[in-house]
Amino acid sequence: MELPDTLTSCSDEDLLIRYRKGQTEAFGVLVRRYERELYGYLRRYLGDANLAEDVFQNTFLQLYTKIKQYEAGRPVRPWLYTIATHQAIDALRRNGRHQALSLDQHRQEAGDGELHSLMETLESSGPSPLDLAQGEERRDRVRASVDRLPDFLRQVLILAYYQGLKYREIADMLGIPVGTVKSRLHAALVKLQEAWSATPSMYEA
Repeated sequence: MELPDTLTSCSDEDLLIRYRKGQTEAFGVLVRRYERELYGYLRRYLGDANLAEDVFQNTFLQLYTKIKQYEAGRPVRPWLYTIATHQAIDALRRNGRHQALSLDQHRQEAGDGELHSLMETLESSGPSPLDLAQGEERRDRVRASVDRLPDFLRQVLILAYYQGLKYREIADMLGIPVGTVKSRLHAALVKLQEAWSATPSMYEA
């Protein structure tokens, strides 16, 4: 039997292949590998820690039931995010809720050019930062604008800005060209900037 420590050096794709061949420890290694990252994504997407935990468990339950559909060599990370996002959407629909995003999360990836937090992006052409009270009021304004985005734009925004997924990963996950990912992200930011400019602040004269 191969030791779990050895399995931790395997790729995601290799872990799934090993699991399909009967090496049950490989599945647990994959779950632990994504525990923090995927749970963090779901918590930001759903705005509820308990619901995020449920959806995280459901995500890997779905992965378990779909394991025979896995094609050797298929990237696991975008597939996992696809399952998790669908599970999250279903959970929100069942609860009659909308996701509540953390607007200060920075994107970690810098491969296609550094992306700042959403707040910084929208304020980049505006005045200097205000005090904490104004900052909270601005967060509410942006959050409301994000909630009004069409689902297909909001989804790309979350995956790019909050999860740091690369454009190619998002494209693979959503089944669309990379160019479409970029155009949707641009459209989302344009709509948010328009809403930001059109919505007056209670602190503005």
